[in-house]
Amino acid sequence: MTEAAPARTLGKAIAWTIAFVVVGLVLSAVAFFVLVALLGGDLGAEATNGGLVPGLSNAEATLAQGLGFSFGFGLATLVVGVRAARLTWADLRWRGAGPPLRSAVLGFLIGGAASALAMALAVPFGATWSRDGGSLLAWFGTAAGWLGVLLPAAFWEELALRGVPLVLLAGAIGKVPASVLTAVAFGVLHANNPGATTLGVINTGLAGLFLAAAFWAPGGIWTATGAHLGWNAVIATLDAPVSGIPFAMPFIDYHTAGPGWLTGGGFGPEGGLLATLTIIGATAAAVRWTRKGSAT
Repeated sequence: MTEAAPARTLGKAIAWTIAFVVVGLVLSAVAFFVLVALLGGDLGAEATNGGLVPGLSNAEATLAQGLGFSFGFGLATLVVGVRAARLTWADLRWRGAGPPLRSAVLGFLIGGAASALAMALAVPFGATWSRDGGSLLAWFGTAAGWLGVLLPAAFWEELALRGVPLVLLAGAIGKVPASVLTAVAFGVLHANNPGATTLGVINTGLAGLFLAAAFWAPGGIWTATGAHLGWNAVIATLDAPVSGIPFAMPFIDYHTAGPGWLTGGGFGPEGGLLATLTIIGATAAAVRWTRKGSAT
Protein backbone atom coordinates (compact mmCIF):
# COMPACT_ATOMS: atom_id res chain seq x y z
CA MET A 1 0.00 0.00 0.00
CA THR A 2 1.27 3.50 -0.81
CA GLU A 3 2.25 5.43 2.31
CA ALA A 4 1.19 8.95 3.18
CA ALA A 5 2.98 11.92 1.66
CA PRO A 6 6.42 12.84 3.02
CA ALA A 7 6.35 14.41 6.47
CA ARG A 8 6.12 18.19 6.66
CA THR A 9 5.44 20.71 9.39
CA LEU A 10 1.89 21.13 10.64
CA GLY A 11 2.00 24.84 9.79
CA LYS A 12 2.83 24.15 6.15
CA ALA A 13 0.20 21.41 5.95
CA ILE A 14 -2.47 23.77 7.31
CA ALA A 15 -1.39 26.62 5.02
CA TRP A 16 -1.54 24.45 1.90
CA THR A 17 -4.84 22.96 3.01
CA ILE A 18 -6.37 26.42 3.43
CA ALA A 19 -5.04 27.46 0.03
CA PHE A 20 -6.49 24.31 -1.52
CA VAL A 21 -9.93 24.87 0.03
CA VAL A 22 -10.06 28.54 -0.98
CA VAL A 23 -8.97 27.89 -4.57
CA GLY A 24 -11.30 24.90 -4.81
CA LEU A 25 -14.31 26.84 -3.54
CA VAL A 26 -13.71 29.78 -5.86
CA LEU A 27 -13.29 27.60 -8.94
CA SER A 28 -16.24 25.43 -7.92
CA ALA A 29 -18.52 28.44 -7.45
CA VAL A 30 -17.67 29.77 -10.90
CA ALA A 31 -18.23 26.38 -12.53
CA PHE A 32 -21.49 25.88 -10.63
CA PHE A 33 -22.87 29.28 -11.66
CA VAL A 34 -22.01 28.58 -15.30
CA LEU A 35 -23.69 25.16 -15.24
CA VAL A 36 -26.81 26.53 -13.52
CA ALA A 37 -27.09 29.22 -16.18
CA LEU A 38 -26.64 26.69 -18.98
CA LEU A 39 -29.37 24.51 -17.48
CA GLY A 40 -31.76 27.46 -17.23
CA GLY A 41 -31.66 28.01 -13.47
CA ASP A 42 -31.86 31.39 -11.76
CA LEU A 43 -29.79 31.75 -8.60
CA GLY A 44 -31.15 35.27 -8.14
CA ALA A 45 -34.72 34.05 -7.62
CA GLU A 46 -36.23 32.57 -4.48
CA ALA A 47 -36.46 28.77 -4.36
CA THR A 48 -39.96 27.35 -3.87
CA ASN A 49 -41.49 23.97 -2.97
CA GLY A 50 -38.29 22.71 -1.42
CA GLY A 51 -36.27 23.22 -4.60
CA LEU A 52 -32.52 23.65 -4.29
CA VAL A 53 -32.12 26.04 -7.22
CA PRO A 54 -34.98 28.10 -8.76
CA GLY A 55 -35.81 26.87 -12.24
CA LEU A 56 -34.08 23.50 -11.83
CA SER A 57 -35.21 20.15 -10.55
CA ASN A 58 -33.34 18.87 -7.50
CA ALA A 59 -31.67 16.28 -9.74
CA GLU A 60 -30.42 19.01 -12.10
CA ALA A 61 -29.25 21.17 -9.20
CA THR A 62 -27.44 18.25 -7.54
CA LEU A 63 -25.79 17.31 -10.83
CA ALA A 64 -24.70 20.92 -11.47
CA GLN A 65 -23.20 21.12 -7.99
CA GLY A 66 -21.46 17.75 -8.32
CA LEU A 67 -19.95 18.52 -11.72
CA GLY A 68 -19.04 22.10 -10.83
CA PHE A 69 -17.38 21.20 -7.56
CA SER A 70 -15.63 18.17 -9.08
CA PHE A 71 -14.13 20.52 -11.66
CA GLY A 72 -13.20 23.13 -9.07
CA PHE A 73 -11.59 20.80 -6.55
CA GLY A 74 -10.09 18.67 -9.32
CA LEU A 75 -8.31 21.72 -10.72
CA ALA A 76 -7.32 22.81 -7.20
CA THR A 77 -5.83 19.34 -6.66
CA LEU A 78 -3.64 19.85 -9.73
CA VAL A 79 -2.69 23.48 -9.10
CA VAL A 80 -2.30 23.50 -5.30
CA GLY A 81 -1.75 19.86 -4.40
CA VAL A 82 0.49 18.68 -7.23
CA ARG A 83 2.13 21.80 -8.63
CA ALA A 84 2.49 23.94 -5.49
CA ALA A 85 2.60 21.48 -2.56
CA ARG A 86 4.57 18.94 -4.64
CA LEU A 87 2.36 15.97 -3.91
CA THR A 88 2.47 13.14 -6.42
CA TRP A 89 -0.58 11.34 -7.80
CA ALA A 90 0.64 8.31 -5.86
CA ASP A 91 0.73 10.41 -2.66
CA LEU A 92 -2.85 11.47 -3.41
CA ARG A 93 -3.75 7.80 -4.00
CA TRP A 94 -5.04 8.33 -7.50
CA ARG A 95 -2.70 5.64 -8.80
CA GLY A 96 -0.40 2.93 -7.52
CA ALA A 97 -2.98 1.61 -5.04
CA GLY A 98 -4.74 -1.01 -7.16
CA PRO A 99 -7.02 -1.16 -10.23
CA PRO A 100 -9.33 1.91 -10.01
CA LEU A 101 -12.51 0.26 -11.31
CA ARG A 102 -12.15 -2.84 -9.15
CA SER A 103 -11.40 -0.68 -6.13
CA ALA A 104 -14.41 1.53 -6.76
CA VAL A 105 -16.72 -1.48 -7.12
CA LEU A 106 -15.45 -3.07 -3.90
CA GLY A 107 -15.86 0.25 -2.10
CA PHE A 108 -19.39 0.54 -3.49
CA LEU A 109 -20.26 -2.92 -2.18
CA ILE A 110 -19.01 -2.11 1.34
CA GLY A 111 -20.77 1.26 1.50
CA GLY A 112 -23.96 -0.08 -0.07
CA ALA A 113 -24.06 -3.11 2.22
CA ALA A 114 -23.70 -0.89 5.30
CA SER A 115 -26.59 1.41 4.33
CA ALA A 116 -28.79 -1.50 3.22
CA LEU A 117 -28.18 -3.21 6.56
CA ALA A 118 -29.12 -0.04 8.46
CA MET A 119 -32.44 0.06 6.59
CA ALA A 120 -33.05 -3.66 7.04
CA LEU A 121 -32.47 -3.40 10.78
CA ALA A 122 -35.22 -0.76 10.94
CA VAL A 123 -37.85 -3.20 9.62
CA PRO A 124 -38.48 -4.91 12.99
CA PHE A 125 -39.17 -1.44 14.42
CA GLY A 126 -41.90 -0.73 11.85
CA ALA A 127 -40.10 0.61 8.77
CA THR A 128 -41.83 -0.62 5.61
CA TRP A 129 -42.03 -0.25 1.85
CA SER A 130 -45.30 -0.04 -0.05
CA ARG A 131 -46.15 -0.32 -3.74
CA ASP A 132 -46.10 3.01 -5.55
CA GLY A 133 -47.04 4.10 -9.05
CA GLY A 134 -44.73 3.20 -11.90
CA SER A 135 -43.18 -0.04 -13.04
CA LEU A 136 -40.12 -1.95 -11.96
CA LEU A 137 -38.53 -0.95 -15.27
CA ALA A 138 -39.15 2.69 -14.36
CA TRP A 139 -37.45 2.05 -11.02
CA PHE A 140 -34.33 0.71 -12.76
CA GLY A 141 -34.26 3.71 -15.11
CA THR A 142 -34.62 6.19 -12.26
CA ALA A 143 -32.05 4.35 -10.16
CA ALA A 144 -29.54 4.57 -13.02
CA GLY A 145 -30.25 8.28 -13.33
CA TRP A 146 -29.67 8.86 -9.62
CA LEU A 147 -26.40 6.96 -9.82
CA GLY A 148 -25.27 9.39 -12.51
CA VAL A 149 -26.32 12.34 -10.34
CA LEU A 150 -24.79 11.03 -7.11
CA LEU A 151 -21.42 9.99 -8.58
CA PRO A 152 -20.00 13.51 -9.10
CA ALA A 153 -21.51 14.55 -5.76
CA ALA A 154 -19.57 11.76 -4.03
CA PHE A 155 -16.40 12.45 -6.02
CA TRP A 156 -16.15 16.15 -5.20
CA GLU A 157 -16.59 15.55 -1.48
CA GLU A 158 -13.82 12.95 -1.60
CA LEU A 159 -11.57 15.39 -3.49
CA ALA A 160 -12.31 18.18 -1.04
CA LEU A 161 -11.81 16.20 2.18
CA ARG A 162 -10.13 12.86 1.53
CA GLY A 163 -7.81 14.26 -1.13
CA VAL A 164 -5.21 16.97 -0.61
CA PRO A 165 -6.22 17.94 2.98
CA LEU A 166 -6.12 14.38 4.34
CA VAL A 167 -2.80 13.60 2.66
CA LEU A 168 -1.15 16.85 3.81
CA LEU A 169 -2.39 16.52 7.38
CA ALA A 170 -1.44 12.84 7.52
CA GLY A 171 2.11 13.79 6.54
CA ALA A 172 2.25 16.21 9.47
CA ILE A 173 0.33 14.53 12.30
CA GLY A 174 -0.28 10.95 11.14
CA LYS A 175 -3.08 9.11 9.38
CA VAL A 176 -5.40 8.54 12.33
CA PRO A 177 -5.48 12.13 13.69
CA ALA A 178 -5.78 13.49 10.15
CA SER A 179 -8.63 11.10 9.40
CA VAL A 180 -10.45 12.22 12.55
CA LEU A 181 -10.05 15.91 11.65
CA THR A 182 -11.40 15.45 8.13
CA ALA A 183 -14.26 13.33 9.51
CA VAL A 184 -15.25 16.16 11.85
CA ALA A 185 -15.18 18.56 8.90
CA PHE A 186 -17.37 16.14 6.95
CA GLY A 187 -19.95 16.10 9.73
CA VAL A 188 -19.96 19.90 10.01
CA LEU A 189 -20.39 20.18 6.22
CA HIS A 190 -23.75 18.39 6.56
CA ALA A 191 -24.91 20.07 9.77
CA ASN A 192 -27.32 22.40 7.94
CA ASN A 193 -28.97 19.70 5.83
CA PRO A 194 -32.78 19.48 6.08
CA GLY A 195 -33.91 17.76 9.27
CA ALA A 196 -30.37 17.43 10.63
CA THR A 197 -30.16 16.13 14.20
CA THR A 198 -27.26 15.85 16.61
CA LEU A 199 -27.03 12.10 16.06
CA GLY A 200 -27.36 12.60 12.32
CA VAL A 201 -24.37 14.95 12.29
CA ILE A 202 -22.40 12.56 14.52
CA ASN A 203 -23.20 9.69 12.16
CA THR A 204 -22.13 11.78 9.18
CA GLY A 205 -18.85 12.41 10.96
CA LEU A 206 -18.49 8.67 11.59
CA ALA A 207 -19.21 8.11 7.90
CA GLY A 208 -16.34 10.52 7.18
CA LEU A 209 -14.10 8.33 9.32
CA PHE A 210 -15.28 5.27 7.36
CA LEU A 211 -14.50 7.05 4.09
CA ALA A 212 -11.06 8.03 5.36
CA ALA A 213 -10.41 4.37 6.19
CA ALA A 214 -11.58 3.49 2.68
CA PHE A 215 -9.18 6.10 1.30
CA TRP A 216 -6.22 4.43 3.02
CA ALA A 217 -7.38 0.99 1.86
CA PRO A 218 -6.14 -0.44 -1.46
CA GLY A 219 -7.64 1.67 -4.22
CA GLY A 220 -7.26 5.03 -2.51
CA ILE A 221 -9.50 7.80 -3.81
CA TRP A 222 -11.41 5.34 -6.01
CA THR A 223 -12.28 3.07 -3.09
CA ALA A 224 -13.45 6.05 -1.04
CA THR A 225 -15.55 7.42 -3.90
CA GLY A 226 -17.11 4.01 -4.51
CA ALA A 227 -17.92 3.60 -0.81
CA HIS A 228 -19.43 7.07 -0.66
CA LEU A 229 -21.53 6.43 -3.75
CA GLY A 230 -22.62 3.01 -2.50
CA TRP A 231 -23.86 4.38 0.83
CA ASN A 232 -25.83 7.21 -0.78
CA ALA A 233 -27.12 5.32 -3.80
CA VAL A 234 -28.59 2.38 -1.91
CA ILE A 235 -30.48 4.71 0.45
CA ALA A 236 -31.71 6.90 -2.40
CA THR A 237 -32.83 4.07 -4.65
CA LEU A 238 -34.73 2.49 -1.75
CA ASP A 239 -36.67 5.77 -1.53
CA ALA A 240 -35.28 7.06 1.77
CA PRO A 241 -33.78 10.53 2.35
CA VAL A 242 -29.99 10.84 2.11
CA SER A 243 -28.74 13.18 4.83
CA GLY A 244 -32.18 14.80 4.90
CA ILE A 245 -32.51 15.17 1.11
CA PRO A 246 -35.38 13.14 -0.45
CA PHE A 247 -34.98 11.18 -3.68
CA ALA A 248 -38.31 10.30 -5.29
CA MET A 249 -38.46 6.81 -6.76
CA PRO A 250 -41.20 5.09 -8.78
CA PHE A 251 -42.56 1.65 -7.91
CA ILE A 252 -41.78 1.82 -4.14
CA ASP A 253 -42.47 4.12 -1.20
CA TYR A 254 -40.38 3.96 1.96
CA HIS A 255 -42.09 4.61 5.30
CA THR A 256 -39.92 5.19 8.33
CA ALA A 257 -41.17 4.21 11.77
CA GLY A 258 -40.00 3.69 15.32
CA PRO A 259 -38.04 6.24 17.39
CA GLY A 260 -36.20 8.73 15.20
CA TRP A 261 -33.04 8.35 17.28
CA LEU A 262 -33.05 4.66 16.39
CA THR A 263 -34.19 4.48 12.76
CA GLY A 264 -33.31 7.99 11.58
CA GLY A 265 -36.72 9.62 11.07
CA GLY A 266 -36.99 12.36 8.46
CA PHE A 267 -33.21 12.74 8.14
CA GLY A 268 -33.07 9.25 6.67
CA PRO A 269 -31.28 6.15 8.00
CA GLU A 270 -28.15 8.22 8.74
CA GLY A 271 -30.00 9.90 11.59
CA GLY A 272 -30.42 6.74 13.69
CA LEU A 273 -28.45 4.55 16.04
CA LEU A 274 -28.87 1.58 13.70
CA ALA A 275 -26.78 3.44 11.12
CA THR A 276 -24.19 4.20 13.80
CA LEU A 277 -23.69 0.46 14.27
CA THR A 278 -23.42 -0.33 10.56
CA ILE A 279 -21.03 2.57 9.91
CA ILE A 280 -18.77 1.31 12.69
CA GLY A 281 -18.89 -2.16 11.14
CA ALA A 282 -18.05 -0.79 7.68
CA THR A 283 -15.14 1.20 9.15
CA ALA A 284 -13.77 -1.94 10.80
CA ALA A 285 -14.01 -3.76 7.46
CA ALA A 286 -12.14 -0.94 5.69
CA VAL A 287 -9.43 -0.86 8.37
CA ARG A 288 -8.99 -4.62 8.06
CA TRP A 289 -8.73 -4.26 4.30
CA THR A 290 -6.09 -1.56 4.77
CA ARG A 291 -4.01 -3.76 7.08
CA LYS A 292 -4.30 -6.68 4.68
CA GLY A 293 -3.14 -4.41 1.84
CA SER A 294 -0.19 -3.22 3.92
CA ALA A 295 0.91 -6.78 4.53
CA THR A 296 1.00 -7.69 0.82
